[in-house]
Amino acid sequence: MRPDDLLRPTEAGLYCPPGDFYIDPVRPVPRALVTHGHADHARPGSEKVLATRQTLAIMALRYGEDFCVERQEAPLGETITINGVDVSFHPAGHVLGSAQIAVSHNGLTIVASGDYKRRADPTCLPFEPVRCDVFITEATFALPVFRHPETADEVAKLLASLRQFPERAHLVGAYALGKAQRVIRHLRDAGYDKPIYIHGALKKLCDFYQSEGIDLGELRPATIEAKSGDGTIKADFAGAVVVGPPSAFADRWARRFPDPVSCFASGWMRVRQRARQRGVELPLIISDHCDWDELTQTIDEIAPQEVWVTHGREEALVRWCELRQLRARPLHLVGYEDEAE
Repeated sequence: MRPDDLLRPTEAGLYCPPGDFYIDPVRPVPRALVTHGHADHARPGSEKVLATRQTLAIMALRYGEDFCVERQEAPLGETITINGVDVSFHPAGHVLGSAQIAVSHNGLTIVASGDYKRRADPTCLPFEPVRCDVFITEATFALPVFRHPETADEVAKLLASLRQFPERAHLVGAYALGKAQRVIRHLRDAGYDKPIYIHGALKKLCDFYQSEGIDLGELRPATIEAKSGDGTIKADFAGAVVVGPPSAFADRWARRFPDPVSCFASGWMRVRQRARQRGVELPLIISDHCDWDELTQTIDEIAPQEVWVTHGREEALVRWCELRQLRARPLHLVGYEDEAE
């Protein structure tokens, strides 16, 4: 069996002809296997959805309980057979519930990684290398310029700024699913035990993370007219950490805080021009994707016979593989974004 006979790119996403299912389809399909809950991978409307328990719960939170007709939980590491094709889900280390999907048939195994990272993350299971014939890797930061610093050092930068500017609120832009909760948890691990204020768009997901045993500490709504116990109005966020989705910092919501320090937690903050364009005063290079070294090390570790590269800087990683005499090709899948990351 050729790899293209088992998985192939289509306009709707990666399709498995013998199993008659799609992985992370970009439009509704009869049967979808979903790697994780980010909106460019998990879309509502498919008839049947197979994903980890946590990803199914996240999709229900974001899209409503009727996001599909029939849902099926995929326990990590267990084999499920669909029309004679074996599939199994394995931790991807990207966000809570994220998984790689291994597809096996007639002696051939392809692993679709979805999005993944190798850095330690207290809010999700670590990436698990899975031996395979073909490895499908993302390429969000697949350029040698992207080498992420230690996460603890970036969190230390935020804590140092809080000490330096105790009169200013620190507004941290962080993607609503995964990044926001991870930044909060890293702050707690670094010893920050004060209340953290969150935008309303984060509440459901933060509550879900807490229900999954991930302690985020005391979270309060980032509303100016939050009343204290004695009924007085608390409008002073001086010295506070406020976390919200990046989009919120471009509207009036952000202007209500006292002389805010604009922060943004993203791998894209490695690019100074992006930080300047966004008006970011304190860029925090914290990514939920692999950097260049981690991508190449992962390919070396898995040692597949062939690599397929998707949604990102495909050409550089394909070229790196070719220089190592490793077959590789870009998939040119559409509909997968760089993510607000």
